[in-house]
Amino acid sequence: MLRKLSLVLLLCTLLFVTGCWNRRELNDLAITLGMGIDKQGQKYKVTVQVVVPGEITAQKSRGVSPVTVFSAVGDTVFEAVRKMTTVSPRKVYIAHLRIVVLGEALAREGIGKSLDFLTRDTEARTDFYVTVAKGTTAEDVLKVLTTLEAIPANKLFNSLETSSRQWAPTASVTLDTLISDMTSEGKHPVLTGIVVNGNPQEGAARKNVEVSNSPARHQYATLGVFKKDKLIGWLDVNESKGYNYILDKVSSTAAVIPCSKGGKLAVETIRSKTKIKGSMKRGKPHIDIGIRGEVNVDDVECHIDLTKTKTIAELEKAGEKRVKQLVEDVIDTVQKKYKVDIFGFGDAIRRSNPKAWKKLKKDWDRQFQHLDVNVKVDTKIRQIGAVGNSFLEKIKE
Repeated sequence: MLRKLSLVLLLCTLLFVTGCWNRRELNDLAITLGMGIDKQGQKYKVTVQVVVPGEITAQKSRGVSPVTVFSAVGDTVFEAVRKMTTVSPRKVYIAHLRIVVLGEALAREGIGKSLDFLTRDTEARTDFYVTVAKGTTAEDVLKVLTTLEAIPANKLFNSLETSSRQWAPTASVTLDTLISDMTSEGKHPVLTGIVVNGNPQEGAARKNVEVSNSPARHQYATLGVFKKDKLIGWLDVNESKGYNYILDKVSSTAAVIPCSKGGKLAVETIRSKTKIKGSMKRGKPHIDIGIRGEVNVDDVECHIDLTKTKTIAELEKAGEKRVKQLVEDVIDTVQKKYKVDIFGFGDAIRRSNPKAWKKLKKDWDRQFQHLDVNVKVDTKIRQIGAVGNSFLEKIKE
């Protein structure tokens, strides 16, 4: 009897269990890995980079491009995406987005409205990176075919991650981080710029991946400075690196240090840690920045005796001076030229003294322009390489 009752209950339960009511077949979807947004008059031009499934499987390859690009123009980003069904046989599916490129013209006008769709759409994740097409359009960036990575959007994603870890003047910014910075009272956002070296039209042709020296290639540039959602200018390479030191985003990079008797040597940063402390001194906001770094000597192109403790100490001082200069230069440039807090100093003040911040936040950007910032750097050399002194000592004239 108990067994029959259990069976009846189980059958009744099935009445309330639905199947995959909103399932979609893979053959009905255009898997989109890259999206570009440009402004065209008062409308948006949206470009998507879609995977061609048959071309990423070697057995089924027809020898054509592994991706195709669709574009459409609409009054809103969402309308433009839906209008792509007039040229695409499948519905654009953005759940696997890797990179979103914003045209520079759009970025200077304001990116807030164009990003609302990506934050609202239930299919979209927010772990993709956002960049700005520097001096060009997002459409031209997405049309360029790439080597090493068959799918250009994957190349753009991986290249930005790699350069952020190994070089330092770039920054990998996700949509969540961008939105947080745009809406923060104590910090304005930055985005990495991307340029197309060469002719974008040639880059869109198959020949671009058939020769060793491609006619057109992507290259990540420096950081773009935003005031809320509007691009207002660009940092140079050293300023971008200084920014990442302040934000504690330097995991590894290369630096050149001059030798005392002429020539130069290169060091590799293997560890870097930054601490920012906000405080109020004599009624005014104050920021202390402490940076601790560890480096290895990787390239010696001067006559120097690395076996001496005195020499190592001199190099450490030179390294500290260089990093401090990078940090102070970017702070000076942003305070005088752009006049917006992209470093989060306002957040540091808020954390240390919430009461004072309530008064300061009303005109923080003006306060930031005159903010006193103290920078202290401590650098240690951990290794000098597989050899001691350079063989250049032996061939010295």
